[in-house]
Amino acid sequence: MTAHDIHKLLAEGERLTLECKKAQKTLPQSLWETYSAFANTAGGTILLGVHEDMAEKDRSKRFSITGVEDADKIRKDLWNTINNREKVNINLLHDENVQTIRIEDKEIVAIHIPRADYNLRPVYINNNLMNGAYRRNHEGDYHCTEQMIKMMVRDAYEDGNDRLFLEYYTMDDIDIPTLEGYRIMFKTNNPQHVWNSLDHKEFLTQLGGYVVNRKERNEGLTMAGLLMFGKGLPVRERFDNLRMDYIDKSNLIGDQRYSDRLTYDGTWENNLFNFIRMVVPRLTRELPRPFQMDGIIRKDDTPQHKAVREAFTNMIIHADLMMDGLLRVEKYDDRFVLTNPGLLKLPLEQIYAGGESKARNQRMQNMLRMIGYGENLGSGFPLILSAWNERHWLKPELIEQSDLMQVKLILHIENKEDAPKNDTKDDTKDDTKDDTKDDTKQLSDRQLFLLELIRNNATLTIPQMTLKTKVSKSTILRDLTALQEKGVLSRKGGRKIGQWIINLKD
Repeated sequence: MTAHDIHKLLAEGERLTLECKKAQKTLPQSLWETYSAFANTAGGTILLGVHEDMAEKDRSKRFSITGVEDADKIRKDLWNTINNREKVNINLLHDENVQTIRIEDKEIVAIHIPRADYNLRPVYINNNLMNGAYRRNHEGDYHCTEQMIKMMVRDAYEDGNDRLFLEYYTMDDIDIPTLEGYRIMFKTNNPQHVWNSLDHKEFLTQLGGYVVNRKERNEGLTMAGLLMFGKGLPVRERFDNLRMDYIDKSNLIGDQRYSDRLTYDGTWENNLFNFIRMVVPRLTRELPRPFQMDGIIRKDDTPQHKAVREAFTNMIIHADLMMDGLLRVEKYDDRFVLTNPGLLKLPLEQIYAGGESKARNQRMQNMLRMIGYGENLGSGFPLILSAWNERHWLKPELIEQSDLMQVKLILHIENKEDAPKNDTKDDTKDDTKDDTKDDTKQLSDRQLFLLELIRNNATLTIPQMTLKTKVSKSTILRDLTALQEKGVLSRKGGRKIGQWIINLKD
């Protein structure tokens, strides 16, 4: 990095991947919280020797180069601390990640922290897994929730999640019509396969849906077997944290909220295979089908139809089905939206590029691939991009929503020139929730929580906010500054006897 690079970074301000610390003489203790947060999120850069004036509203004047007194000593302290494993559980840094840069006759230390691979997370400090793991959110570091930590620990196992053995769940919990429907598709795609002659139990064992534990002398269903082919009641008993929902908001007339809805209502066995069989045709039936013949048979399985199946498959095989969450599919006139619980195991740019796949549910991935759902490893998302580009539709958006612990894929089915230019309304949110007021649409969940705290106590102090939100003082100050800049919040009176004023419409 050069002095020009530093000035460019500062011009954009602190954000998800940048943190500035004054650190004139020593390493600040808060550096290690940011190290953990960057490693567990998207990576980032820490600049030591840069001061941020939180009271300055002019972004161009907010940062000043203060420099460090002894860059060599700070770098030595950094390496000594990070290598003794008492402060952090793993060192992700190499020599090229730490650099001294001279700016305006002063030295700053730039530390680039890479995103940790999924099999190395969570990265935590002070030998405390549950209270020492952080993630980055907007401009601050915050403690990982217990649910998030458990997700990262599960992700570290190469064998995936869905191999989990479910004690006391047997073939009696399998919905035989569902399994028979799958076997018909399996035989159609693999007519000569030796598994076609097996009985249901042995067939499911070969697929990884049923296991025999020789050491413990017990046997039963795996997570993959029950979720894919189970009866509705056993599925809900064991995985009451998970829901499946399809809603069609296309072709609405008048004040209709939706034109079609599929959620559990007792009329179908709510396992994943049934969800796929019932929803995919609903999604694809209105996609363009050019008239093509393969001999005397009409060929109408277009790249776009394959891409929708791929997207549906990805939603399932990459979901963390042990979390509280929702497998939700939404259909609109101009897009499909698919949402699954869990966060991305791989960086976004790597997923878009393809070439590598790290499914959480590897047995389900194999089950679906055997019936024609899912491409070769690592080629799925590029297939979706290619199919959409062929139609000149807007580029699919893959969005990681850390606050909600979910991933959302938006498949636009409109051309760029047809897309509205100024329409920023997001109506893909859960229709069971009230619309957010205009003044709060651009605020983070934490900022909304701060406003609620202040609404209940207008004299709330910064230390009290820190205690209630469980984030650092600097993060609170950033949020308060952002709220004031947006005109949502103002301050009346001094620091000790003043109070906060919320400027929102009733």
